[in-house]
Amino acid sequence: MADLVRAVAPVALSGSKSAARAAAVDFFARKVVPLGGEEEGEDGAVRKAVGYLPRYMAMKAPEKSEARAMAVEAIVEVVRAMGEIGMMEGFAGYVVAMSKGKAKGRLLAVDLVLAMLPLVVNSEGDDCGLREGSWGLKFVQVLVERCSDTVGGIRARALTNAAQALDVLSERGVEVDRLQEVMRVGNMGLGELLRRRCIDDKAAVRKAALVLITKAIRLIGRPIDESLLSAMGAACSDPLVSIRKAALAAISEVFRNFPDERVTKEWLQAVPPLVIDSETSIQEECENLFLELVLNRICQAANLSIDDHSNDVEEVFPKGTLDLLESICDGEVAPCIKKICASLGKKKKLKPRLASSLQNIITISESLWLRSRKPIEQWTAPVGAWWLLSEVSSFAPKSVNWEFLSHHWKLLDNVIQDKGKVSSKGEPNSALWAVDRVSLLQTISNVSTELPLEPAAELAHSLLSRIENFDMHLSEIDAHVKSLKTLCKRKAKTAKEGETLILKWVQQLICKAISIIDDYKKEASEAAKGPKFFTPMSGKLKGRKDASAPKSMSQAVAAVFTVGSVILACPNASVQGVIPLLHTIITSGNSEPGPKNIAGAAISFQEIAPSLYIQSWDTMAKICLVDDKLAKRYIPVFVQELERSDMATLRNNIMVAMADFYVRYTAMRDYVKWRAELFLRFLPSLSESQGRPDRGPTLFAIRGTDERSRSKRMHIYVSLLKQMAPEHLLATSAKLCAEILAAACDGLLNVDDAAGRAVLQDALQILACKEMRIHPSICTDNSEMDDEGGDGGSTTAAALQAAKGRAVTQVAKKNLIQIAIPIFIELKRLLESKNSPLTGCLMECLRTLLKDYKNEFDEILVADKQLQKELLYDMQKHDAAGKGKGKAAAAAAAEAGPSRASPANGGGGKRMDGSARAKAMSVLKEVNRNTPTPPLSSMSVPKVRSMLGGDGGGALTGSRRPAVLESVRRLEPFGSDDEN
Repeated sequence: MADLVRAVAPVALSGSKSAARAAAVDFFARKVVPLGGEEEGEDGAVRKAVGYLPRYMAMKAPEKSEARAMAVEAIVEVVRAMGEIGMMEGFAGYVVAMSKGKAKGRLLAVDLVLAMLPLVVNSEGDDCGLREGSWGLKFVQVLVERCSDTVGGIRARALTNAAQALDVLSERGVEVDRLQEVMRVGNMGLGELLRRRCIDDKAAVRKAALVLITKAIRLIGRPIDESLLSAMGAACSDPLVSIRKAALAAISEVFRNFPDERVTKEWLQAVPPLVIDSETSIQEECENLFLELVLNRICQAANLSIDDHSNDVEEVFPKGTLDLLESICDGEVAPCIKKICASLGKKKKLKPRLASSLQNIITISESLWLRSRKPIEQWTAPVGAWWLLSEVSSFAPKSVNWEFLSHHWKLLDNVIQDKGKVSSKGEPNSALWAVDRVSLLQTISNVSTELPLEPAAELAHSLLSRIENFDMHLSEIDAHVKSLKTLCKRKAKTAKEGETLILKWVQQLICKAISIIDDYKKEASEAAKGPKFFTPMSGKLKGRKDASAPKSMSQAVAAVFTVGSVILACPNASVQGVIPLLHTIITSGNSEPGPKNIAGAAISFQEIAPSLYIQSWDTMAKICLVDDKLAKRYIPVFVQELERSDMATLRNNIMVAMADFYVRYTAMRDYVKWRAELFLRFLPSLSESQGRPDRGPTLFAIRGTDERSRSKRMHIYVSLLKQMAPEHLLATSAKLCAEILAAACDGLLNVDDAAGRAVLQDALQILACKEMRIHPSICTDNSEMDDEGGDGGSTTAAALQAAKGRAVTQVAKKNLIQIAIPIFIELKRLLESKNSPLTGCLMECLRTLLKDYKNEFDEILVADKQLQKELLYDMQKHDAAGKGKGKAAAAAAAEAGPSRASPANGGGGKRMDGSARAKAMSVLKEVNRNTPTPPLSSMSVPKVRSMLGGDGGGALTGSRRPAVLESVRRLEPFGSDDEN
């Protein structure tokens, strides 16, 4: 029997489907296994052989995923036949034991557990298959335990199989409460387990965890853990496409089942930004999910009505509708939602019912407010309703009622104009009403093609009158200008007539704006000539100066903003009269004396009117966008202001303007491109804090060798390295070696100077940081997911990616051997000859670069055997130090006992004390031995040759003694390069 099994088993376990394999498996199941149930004689050898048959097959199972899957199929076929004669339990116990053995056995056990689970769990609809001590419960526990295995591939496979096991158990009617009990590991529930696996360092594990979340959302329970939500949200921005897809499905499934406030917020923060993902399929899935989970829910309010007993607006609409509207207009996600709505509208997926639903929400809210007898001046529409209507109305203009728009325009316009007369009824919500007015104007512009001619002309006249007052909020001005332009085009009979009409009122507005700006300049100049005996304002009060500004200044700010808005609406308009005024304002803070014949040239608007100063820069940038000759003249002025200004808002606006110049003027990219001067002014913004940045004489430069300056520079370096592809990292590494390290070897970079040492140290730290490393496992994550995750459609792409990774790795190794190492050897000799403190930094960099090539030291460092020995010694010392710390911590944990050493009881926080205690005990043992110190003659002392010549004893005599002492005094201390 044994010889027969050994002969047939390799055929049954072959990795390819064939008739021979099927015949071998059928032979085992139909011919061999029944022999174990027959009556037999003496020692039951046949029954034992049959009982050990699946164990033998498990021992001989191949390791590769496809072959292993076919082996599991063959084993389960044999085990199913054994179950009919009552011999399956023995192998089930063997599988459970195998799950705690070696890695190969654990991986096979995870697959066997899933395949055998239907055999041990009843299908009658009760939980008998998962009762205490049952094989079904033990199999589920094996899967859950292997989800925390030390091997990443086993963790991923266990998570994937656990998701399939849930389907099996659900089909057999196992209750959710029972599943929650069995899917626990000690005190750790399923939610905590999934959170840990979502942030696993292995990509296949993260993907499998997200798939399991999608399947097990009912088992996680409510409320959803905040950390688990955050982990799913972070996975939506994972570098791997497959993980982003899995995270998108997982967090959307959570939102679909538990649409509470926290889940809604996390979903909106994570999913809408994927509309700009580089993967087209992710963009489409993001749009479809937004349509299903957000817009379709809002559409449910289209046919709602209120009865006589309705008073609360929250009770009228479906639960969560108003919270959803409020969340989608958040400033961070609003641009992404705009893009989603635009894309859905172009694909004709936005239903007219959505616009009707939003109008109904606003109308019902107003009706309920009036029913409660509250003043209409204090009413505001549900937050987000007007904003979303303005985004979708352009794709469903016929669904928006003109009477509805006209009513609310008159309501909002009258309340804002009469806000000074309603103090007895309560102040209106001016800020919220201003936002709603902007969205209402945008909606009117979108549906202007459907408006009647007479109401459109009347509305255009009203808009122009409101703009000419120069008393609106800045956000409203732009909306008024855009709406007025759209209505003029609608009113005109031909396109040329429309352009002429627009140019007419634009020039009219510019003339009035010039008059207001000039009047304020004169007023400010007269005020500056008065007595100057006043206490200088502190930094906090200086920022609040606009709060008590006169009406003339607020009108001047509105006038300047209006000029910028209308010049973008009508680039052909003449602005020659406003450019000198703006130039005077933006250059008023310069120390150079200005022309005395211009009013206001002698005062600083940056001090007396910061908002006017900032808006003048913004308007000048808008004018430069439509005038290339003016842009050539003023781009250097923008760069200078970017360098010297201490106003964060202004610097941010100038950066945006420079980006617009780069896009608008392709012929000017030779100047606007990332020149060194401009690039160095942009980079430090990466390390600026939220508040007012520290600015001194070294503006926009992070100089210095102190730790704070070095950490700021490294923050910028790492931020840039994280955005680089492997081939770019390789090019950067070669450039650092050629232009900095080689320059130091050739004497072009002075390593005796503090600045030169700082540059060299930065280069070495960049080369040693983990973000710069290119190692062979750079592209194994994708192949690992394809191998273990079962994603068969992406095999070709994974193979190409892996091939690219291997090619880049080979080039990196060649660059290291042929270019970098010779430079490092020469640089080491130079630093050692100068006794430079950077020698240690260089050795640490080399150790980091070469620790992946320990077996190739002889080939790489063939030119310097001494350096090879030193690096090997440093690596052994570094590894020994790490092992020593681990042993000391383990010894301390053993002394403390299991209760104190457990993480739950805070044992991890006492490891440092245990290490110190073990160190102290070893020192005390040496002291207590009373071993005398050996004589100096018996110790191994290195022989040092005297640099002063003579007899070798080197007695300092004569005039050499003062010279040597003086040279020692001139030596810089070791830490001098850290001083600034």
